[in-house]
Amino acid sequence: MTTDDARQRIQSSMDQFGERAGVAIELVINEVRSSLGHETANNLIDEFDLELLYNIPPIESHWQNF
Repeated sequence: MTTDDARQRIQSSMDQFGERAGVAIELVINEVRSSLGHETANNLIDEFDLELLYNIPPIESHWQNF
């Protein structure tokens, strides 16, 4: 997965499911964390304001090493 793929999947989920897209987006974010790292996932969360819209918080930096 690339960052652009993740962006497209997040936007597609938002367009298709609206306020109920949280579960689909969370799956994408988890995949991003696994393949591209926590920083990339946190950047996408900020970019799409996912914490506010879907209650998907970024992982704090002190948890990234665990």
